[in-house]
Amino acid sequence: MKVPIAVMRGGTSKGVFINYKEMPEDRVLWDSFLLDIMGSPDQRQIDGLGGGNSLTSKAAIIKKSKMDGIDVEYTFAQVSIENQLVDFKGNCGNISSAVGPYAIEQGLVAAVAPVTVVRIFNTNTQKVIIAEVEVENGQVKTEGQCEIPGVPGTGSPIYLSFTDAQGAVTGKLFPTGNPIDRIDTPNGPIDVSIIDVANPLVFVKAEDVGLTGSELPHEFTAEKLAELEEIRSAAAEMCLFSTKEEATVKSPAVPKMTIIAPPETYFDVNGVERKADGMDCRIRMMSMQKPHQALAITGAICTTAGAFLKDTVLNDVIRVENTVLRLGHPSGIIETKVDMIAGHIGNIKVVRTARMILEGFVYTKQNYVYSKSLA
Repeated sequence: MKVPIAVMRGGTSKGVFINYKEMPEDRVLWDSFLLDIMGSPDQRQIDGLGGGNSLTSKAAIIKKSKMDGIDVEYTFAQVSIENQLVDFKGNCGNISSAVGPYAIEQGLVAAVAPVTVVRIFNTNTQKVIIAEVEVENGQVKTEGQCEIPGVPGTGSPIYLSFTDAQGAVTGKLFPTGNPIDRIDTPNGPIDVSIIDVANPLVFVKAEDVGLTGSELPHEFTAEKLAELEEIRSAAAEMCLFSTKEEATVKSPAVPKMTIIAPPETYFDVNGVERKADGMDCRIRMMSMQKPHQALAITGAICTTAGAFLKDTVLNDVIRVENTVLRLGHPSGIIETKVDMIAGHIGNIKVVRTARMILEGFVYTKQNYVYSKSLA
């Protein structure tokens, strides 16, 4: 089966973008369709478009919206590399940054110079994201001076505003009802904060799990990753699943395990020295139970919101001095900006870059047109 697709980089992630009308009509077939396209399950994804990394095993399904005030509807899919699993529970902020450019390039949204505003409804979280995309001569502008850690070179800035993002997956700011929960581990009880803004995150202090907070992805041992997954799955059991085992198998991407530490000078994955005075905290995140090479945008949004909340584990770590927060991750520093409305968080904004890499066709092993006719 021959399916039209686009491959796009959004922020520090890369994914396959598909028009909704090209998806199997039977929603039950979506998982097998996406696994087929990406070449999963297989560590190398050698027989598909996946890149053998959770950051490059993603898909975005886009349709023109009929909803008032919304331009396009977007469904995010995290395709497992090792398992027969596609996770639709949360969103990816980095992939979200490519949705606006895709919608404009595909004619789903009219190009308006110099900036086209695209209102995106994310079906995973039932939340609205507003993208501001630079346009020149009727086309999405990709060249520019905006640089983001984890991506070589520079590009045109894309501003994403996450509005009313609390309770994105669980429906609650604090999914358990508590700013802090205590989890028993083999090394003793530890405090965690489970916060759901843009995506649910499980926050732990680095010192409480035997880490410094400056670790790079390759420095996490298998034993440490297993320990962190035990904590993450226990937190998931508190708010989303019946058992820890169910959380590990059915939802390796949500909630995301997040380790935080106070500012301290460290060297990033490229050997660049990141000074303590250039950040408000250090942060290390797990993605599909593996260390994230940078930081998920939804993770940055949730951390930013959490920094302004009271009585969480973040309060002992993050110094909030103004409405701009600087988060030190393995690939560098990401900045977020909070718009305060009547003393409360309104929008949280972050800047990304994105571009189209490929537009063409992918060939699947199964004939989903035939399967569709049977549905």
